[in-house]
Amino acid sequence: MTLQEPSGTTYLLVDGENIDATLGTGILGRRPRPDERPRWDRVKRFAEEHWEQPVTALFFLAVNGDLPMPFVQALIAVGYKPVALSGRPDQKVVDIAIQRTLDAIAQRPADVMLVSHDGDFLPQVEMLDDGRRLGVIGFTEFRNARFAALGPSVELIDLEYDVAAFNERLPRLRVIPVDEFDPLEFL
Repeated sequence: MTLQEPSGTTYLLVDGENIDATLGTGILGRRPRPDERPRWDRVKRFAEEHWEQPVTALFFLAVNGDLPMPFVQALIAVGYKPVALSGRPDQKVVDIAIQRTLDAIAQRPADVMLVSHDGDFLPQVEMLDDGRRLGVIGFTEFRNARFAALGPSVELIDLEYDVAAFNERLPRLRVIPVDEFDPLEFL
């Protein structure tokens, strides 16, 4: 592959635990209600349209006890393959599985969009920076800063502003380019 050449497939890997925790703790200050969570169908559609190729969407979730069937069925209905994981209490099962998946993708000619803020994936993203298209989706202000240090070959995508994954605007503080400033949003 030459630099930034389409591969024909995008793997969309969602660290659901990380996004939910960031949304709840970092943005809302409480557990998000179902209507406040990302619309995962929009995230998948964004990935398909942004790089104009088919997407294999994997949603990783830790399960302690019963599988959350209504949520899993909803993910399946919008085209995700849920990856339900369990392990010992000292294991970060979602991180381990995503790291292994990124390692496996390295052996394929595929592009990757990772939905997470977690710096635990930096070694794998760096390894994948070999000419394929790479994107990291999340909330800009919570993304591990070392992703930006990887350079322009890793596209940094905001889950709310770029993907439009939410039904309502989140209570986030952001730097607004003056050309986009609308005083009515503050009155």
